[in-house]
Amino acid sequence: MAALQSSFTSLSISSNSFLGQPFSPLPLCPPLVKSTQSPGSIVAKLKRWERKKCKPNSLPVLHKMHVKLGDTVKVISGHDKGKIGEITEIITHNSKVVVSEINLKTKHVKSRSEDEPGQIIKIEAPIHSSNVMLYSKEQKVASRVGHKTLDNGKRVRYLIKTGEIIDSAENWKRAVKEKEKTTEAVAAAS
Repeated sequence: MAALQSSFTSLSISSNSFLGQPFSPLPLCPPLVKSTQSPGSIVAKLKRWERKKCKPNSLPVLHKMHVKLGDTVKVISGHDKGKIGEITEIITHNSKVVVSEINLKTKHVKSRSEDEPGQIIKIEAPIHSSNVMLYSKEQKVASRVGHKTLDNGKRVRYLIKTGEIIDSAENWKRAVKEKEKTTEAVAAAS
């Protein structure tokens, strides 16, 4: 250390500036007490639209949606406004739904092998659940949803304008079977 200190003194560098920055010689001995400051935790900076409110256990707060799988809905905003379709998929973590034949986007798929050509396919993109409204096929009217308890104690959803009950065991079973068929067909095609 003494040799290093003597080499600093022999240099013709002024101690008050070195390339525009203050210059301080190295301390002769390392500090005996370690710093009590812990290094700061790394926090990922999320974009404003990626931030989500979280519960105390750090899971995101999920909002209940007014629609379920298999419901017939009418799009009330966006470029597909006025179109009617059936819900085929629900994405709960961001409150979006996929409606059949609505919000079609083109996807360019590269060829996976030399003998298979590339192609342009249409896929159904998700829509936010607030942009769809439940629809009655019989009376051809869109309505908000209400909840009521039947005489047997079962709680069901109904259309406020028409009073038509939406939830029934047959509708739910039919929607689940159709979804299983489509997933099997996709798996068989792949």
